Amino acid sequence: MDAIRLHTYGPAANLRLETLPDPVPGPGEARVAVRAAGLHFIETLLRQGQGVGPHPAPELPIVLGSEVAGVVEAVGEGVPAGLVGRRVVTAEVSTGGYASRAVAPAAALTELPDQVGFGAAVAMITTGATTYGLLELAPIGPEDVVLVLAAAGGVGTLLVQYARRAGATVAGAAGGPAKAARVAELGADLAVDYLEAGWDKSVREVSGEVTVVFDGVGGELGRAAHGLLGRGGRHVVYGSASGEWFRPDAAEAEARDIAVLDGIGHLLGRDGGMAELRARALEAAAEGVLTPAVQEFPLAEAATAHAALESRDTMGKVVLTA
Repeated sequence: MDAIRLHTYGPAANLRLETLPDPVPGPGEARVAVRAAGLHFIETLLRQGQGVGPHPAPELPIVLGSEVAGVVEAVGEGVPAGLVGRRVVTAEVSTGGYASRAVAPAAALTELPDQVGFGAAVAMITTGATTYGLLELAPIGPEDVVLVLAAAGGVGTLLVQYARRAGATVAGAAGGPAKAARVAELGADLAVDYLEAGWDKSVREVSGEVTVVFDGVGGELGRAAHGLLGRGGRHVVYGSASGEWFRPDAAEAEARDIAVLDGIGHLLGRDGGMAELRARALEAAAEGVLTPAVQEFPLAEAATAHAALESRDTMGKVVLTA
């Protein structure tokens, strides 16, 4: 099979296309002919040898990736033969997702509705589930003024869509004019380029006091967004794309009655895990409630995809196609 393997920590160019033996499914496992594999920003850090949260630096050599969608082509002992030929998606690959074939526990496979393509499935299985988990932590309605940072990203585009459907006033901030234009196309009431000075003032002038911030960026952008929250606002922190997690001044947040909510902690600690959220996300895609933004790269161009993701040159969920 074709696979992208990392032998040495370092830049994206260290990701190499190789030919490896097809993985063999063991008891309780299935092998999937991969049609789409998801990339995550944290994988660019793991590639450099950095541990991220509960994920330690990987042992080398390694095929990165945990999310794939495709067609089951073989099963191991104890798995019904009827699973072969089914269109499935999973976020629990055990052999690495950047490959033309991957093995995963059969119990972790979710059959795809006919309406959901492979790229969309990979986007929704984690990115969509994350979106619903964040909304579970901070429900929104017509009375809310919502600010989404990184609004042209995988989670950001879904949050903008959901908030619009919920009747909220939506401001989306993204890096660069092309991304801001994409946010406007999604229906945001205000789309701003946060690379421009004074973007936060524009949000204040047009949208007024913000009630909810969804923050996957952190750093100075997170601090600026925090300053836009009115009394009783909610700041949901779920990422640090800037390289720095947003850490509020506790006394100042308390004085303004602002709740700073840990999105990642909620997702990792919620009762029932992620299965329910994944099912909800896939159902939303099947019914057209949410449409994930997907940017595809061929499997052989995984290094290019990593470099683009690191330099913020992508929009939506980044997917490798095999």
